[in-house]
Parts: sequence; C-alpha cells; structure tokens
Amino acid sequence: MRVSNVIKKPILTEKSMGMEVDYGYVFEVDMHSSKGVIAKELKRVYGVDARVIKTAIMPGKKRRIIGTRRFTKTKKWKKAYIKLVQGQKLDLVGK
Repeated sequence: MRVSNVIKKPILTEKSMGMEVDYGYVFEVDMHSSKGVIAKELKRVYGVDARVIKTAIMPGKKRRIIGTRRFTKTKKWKKAYIKLVQGQKLDLVGK
C-alpha cells in the first residue's frame, strides 16, 4: 500500500500502536525525504499538521536464501515518528 512517493505506508504493529500516546504515529518514508517534505506530504494526504517529526534509518538485515547456505541482505529503510498538533488524530485502522 503506497500512499504517496514520500510516505510509503503506516507501520501498524503492536509496538507502534502502543506508542501513539507518547510518540505519535509511525510511517515508512522515502530514504531521501527530509522532515519538511514529510510534513508537507502529511498535510496534503491526510490533512493534519505535524508538530514534531523524528526520523530513523533502519539497517538492513541478513536473510537466509532458502535451500542454500547463503545469506542476502535486505535494504535499509527510513521511518518517521510523527507527533500531531494538539486535538488532531489519524484513523489509520478502518473500522
């Protein structure tokens, strides 16, 4: 599910859903996108304003190739922790 070229998809795990209260929402974003670009795209796609945006580059992991003794490495990726302005919410999980 690709939302836009900058914001790829929301990360909906138990850990990220539990962090909504303290840190806000978590999204997988493009590796070359800056915090300003992420904020503009969030406003365009979801119609909400970001108060704080923190980004982290996640390293690639080693994965074993099935049926062999070889390993391959997955790509690194970037995630953004987004805290919204007071009173705004996102409904990422449809009811």
